[in-house]
Amino acid sequence: MLDKAFEKFTKVEGLFFHSDQGWQYQHTSYRTSLKDHGIIQSMSRKGNCYDDCIMETFFGRLKNEMFYGYEKDDSSFE
Repeated sequence: MLDKAFEKFTKVEGLFFHSDQGWQYQHTSYRTSLKDHGIIQSMSRKGNCYDDCIMETFFGRLKNEMFYGYEKDDSSFE
């Protein structure tokens, strides 16, 4: 995902990347890639859902409206 984003958007220095403390966002290669492109990483405090509540609400509603109830419509990932 990051490599594709960096190919499309070449001027990203100084941007903030906010996430929760998931293992993928704490991985050394992920953090190094952000740093190498001048992106400032920001993480929610551990165990504090209020730090990230607006995005969690957005994605929860997106899933409810677009995906839930349609799980059996597709027989494969393709």
